[in-house]
Amino acid sequence: MLKRFPHYKQMDMMDCGATCLRIIFKYYGQLVSIHKIRKLCQTTRNGVNLLGISEAAEKLGFRSYGVRLTLAQLNQVELPCILHWDQKHFVVLYKIRKDKYYISDPASGLVSYEEREFSKHWFSTGEQQAGLCLLLSPGPDFYQIEEEEPTLALGWSKVFTYFYKYRRLFIQLIMGMVLGTVLSLIAPFLAQSVVDIGINTKNISFINLILIAQLMLFIGSTAVSFIRSWIMLHISTRVNISILTDLLIKIMKLPMSFFDLKTHGDIMQRMADQQRIESFLTGSTLNTLFSLVNMVIFGSLLIIYNKTIFLVFFVATVLYTLWILAFMKYRRELDHKRFKISSENQTYMVEMIQSMQDIKLNNAQKQKRWGWEMLQAKLFKFRVQSLALSQYQSVGSMAINQAKSILITYISAKSVIDGEITLGGMMAVQYIVGMVSNPVESLLGFMQSYQDAKISLERLNEIYETEEEIDIRKDYLTRLPEDKTIELRNLTFRYYGAGNEPVFTRLNLTFPTGKTTAIVGASGSGKTTILKLLLRYYNPEEGEILVGGKRLDQIDFGLWRDSCGSVLQESYVYADTIERNIAINDEFPDENNIQNAVQIANMEDFIANEPFGLATKIGTAGKGISQGQKQRLMIARAVYKDPAFLFLDEATNSLDANNEKAIVEKLDRFFNKRTVIVVAHRLSTVKHADNIIVLEKGAVVEQGTHAELTAKRGKYFELVRNQLELGN
Repeated sequence: MLKRFPHYKQMDMMDCGATCLRIIFKYYGQLVSIHKIRKLCQTTRNGVNLLGISEAAEKLGFRSYGVRLTLAQLNQVELPCILHWDQKHFVVLYKIRKDKYYISDPASGLVSYEEREFSKHWFSTGEQQAGLCLLLSPGPDFYQIEEEEPTLALGWSKVFTYFYKYRRLFIQLIMGMVLGTVLSLIAPFLAQSVVDIGINTKNISFINLILIAQLMLFIGSTAVSFIRSWIMLHISTRVNISILTDLLIKIMKLPMSFFDLKTHGDIMQRMADQQRIESFLTGSTLNTLFSLVNMVIFGSLLIIYNKTIFLVFFVATVLYTLWILAFMKYRRELDHKRFKISSENQTYMVEMIQSMQDIKLNNAQKQKRWGWEMLQAKLFKFRVQSLALSQYQSVGSMAINQAKSILITYISAKSVIDGEITLGGMMAVQYIVGMVSNPVESLLGFMQSYQDAKISLERLNEIYETEEEIDIRKDYLTRLPEDKTIELRNLTFRYYGAGNEPVFTRLNLTFPTGKTTAIVGASGSGKTTILKLLLRYYNPEEGEILVGGKRLDQIDFGLWRDSCGSVLQESYVYADTIERNIAINDEFPDENNIQNAVQIANMEDFIANEPFGLATKIGTAGKGISQGQKQRLMIARAVYKDPAFLFLDEATNSLDANNEKAIVEKLDRFFNKRTVIVVAHRLSTVKHADNIIVLEKGAVVEQGTHAELTAKRGKYFELVRNQLELGN
């Protein structure tokens, strides 16, 4: 049967490969967390390749074989297997029957395709008649794997702790609910007495009295509702801020490598998910609790008035509930699709806005707009599906409710004619039925909200389950060693992603304390990677980094980064003042440090020409600055920290000759007694270094002073000669 095959939904756009592997694990009876599989697959923000899935499968006990097969060959292999789909996606093929192909698609669910449509998705191009496939079968170690049912780092119990501090307000809310229920409970009896006593006895004074009582009830109910709304606003706002603050704290504790693996859209969509959780807990849950109390009380009243009417109401409610529940599965699938499309749309919009300059320079407006329009077409298609589902659900539920209302009206009217109840009793029954129907609809709405919140909680756990940068079980050094010499010993590193070659293997380097070391070499030789390892963007695969004889991973992260000043190629200018951009880590910037940083970065003329000086707003919310001005700003930011270590990556490549000469001279004085590493191509930046290291393909080919290396007429001499266009 189709439904018996296990299935999981991918949590974000790039999770399809890891999710396919998880589905196959479940098929063979093993539970492995998606977090573990994703890590073994080496999933990046660009997804994962077939090699990554194969390596992860073999580490977890499978035998794997990646092949390109024709349709005829595919019919003979062992299923399930993983297929490369639409050149950008992975799915699980688990059954072939009568030219029909059954697929478990992490993006859309369990689906089936006719042969022609299947071929269109699987074959890479129209000309090819074969597709990529990863065959998997359990090896001898497969069943030795310990099962691990995923545990949620952020569960409902933890979420409810956000509300515990507001328990007194919740008590007030519950008291308000009880009072509101009591006031509502009086209403049907008043309506009945108006008809049965006031109208029958023609006693206008009694009717006036009852109407005044109803007016008082209305005023009381409205007041209770107003107070309840204010309390709810107070609770929901504070809880929302608390949840979002904790989420931001968690995100900021994650290692820098995490942000290389997730798109902007994925992270922003997850941050929006917490609002659904807060809305569910503060809105749906309390309203449902109130509705359940009403349902019990008014349901009991309905039994007292007329058991037949209660039975009709009960049967209709069961049918209504079953009808709504039948759509829950499809709503879940649509919600995953909504997340995926919204994430793609958000990422595309951020990318398009940030790259508008390049789009216009290359006359790519039409192509980029078409790409955006294709996403809008997907979004429209999703909205059509969502509206259709909503309409089917709505039409069925309205039909059941209408049939229930007509039948109850008929039974109650006949009871009045037969003398079983009074006309006032009939009005009271209608009121009670209405009061019981609302809680049923509210309860089903609660179930849908719970489903949405549960999906959001699962997605948020993708962030909460990620290991933090700082291991709280580890004791870090809180003081730097006196010796500031940095050593790389037998260092091996490769970037995350299956099939990536090592940037360098068993690299050994020394950066002496109080000295300036320059690293030069062709693009891709590993210069910037060394700086990123020293700044702890990533952890080395093998080997160690030592600072004064102490391992770098034993030093507290905050202490190390406070001690490091850096100018990197991808530094960010914030939408704030020049002063706040220089002193980004100080609430109250030190004026002397600011002036010193401005002077060394040669920014005096730049700031003097601004209308508000250091208080001038720059960045996206203020004045635009040139690349050269941005680079000087980054130098000032690094200098302001007065660091013991300084890492400069092409720090002057955007500067004109005059500014570069002035800044280099000032920096040379600032470098005194600091451990400095400079990555550069320009001769003017590196020629005064105490030691120059020449890298080629991740290996050291030469090192020495400018004079020594020039005299050798080796690799360094070639770089200098090419730059200055010297003769032989």
